[in-house]
Amino acid sequence: MTRDRAAVHAVLDEALTCHVGFTVEGRPHVLPTLHARIGETLYVHGSTAARLLTAARPEPLPVCVTVSLLDGLVLARSAFHHSLNYRSVIIHGNAEYVLDPAAKERALAALVDRVAVARSTQCRPPTSKELAATAVLALDLDAESTDVALKARTGPPNDDEADLDLGYWAGVIPLRLTAGSAEPACDLPTPSGLAPSLR
Repeated sequence: MTRDRAAVHAVLDEALTCHVGFTVEGRPHVLPTLHARIGETLYVHGSTAARLLTAARPEPLPVCVTVSLLDGLVLARSAFHHSLNYRSVIIHGNAEYVLDPAAKERALAALVDRVAVARSTQCRPPTSKELAATAVLALDLDAESTDVALKARTGPPNDDEADLDLGYWAGVIPLRLTAGSAEPACDLPTPSGLAPSLR
């Protein structure tokens, strides 16, 4: 477990989704969602009617946010030592409703840009109606009440010395997330070239 902020940023910025855990009326909830980091603030968004967003008003909402990246399958000679290579960030803090219109629009643009680089400049901006229907939560990573940690596993299996001469294969199968070829929407009026950021 480490609290190295550069390593934390690297995981937050590579992952496309996070899971937000929170409690409402004594019941736990966990939601997968898109996230974006601007400096030391993590943003998530959703419908103003969504349980997560309504729970964060008027007071900040205690949350646990997790982000995980799977880097490999670790196959050992014994069943006991099988594992995964991964990087994960765990954040405990208080999510606050973003009320400032300019800050909200910056956060929403950052969220769109997480889907594809500079995408917020290559699509129609949100209308006032869409902005009114969308809420944004901010989690200050530097706040005194926020705890941020990174947990990871790397490397080969940790086989027992007594198992090394067994005839079972052992090692790591690396995994990575890759994009496939872009599939144009069937209702595009004319086929158009992809923006360079999408190639």
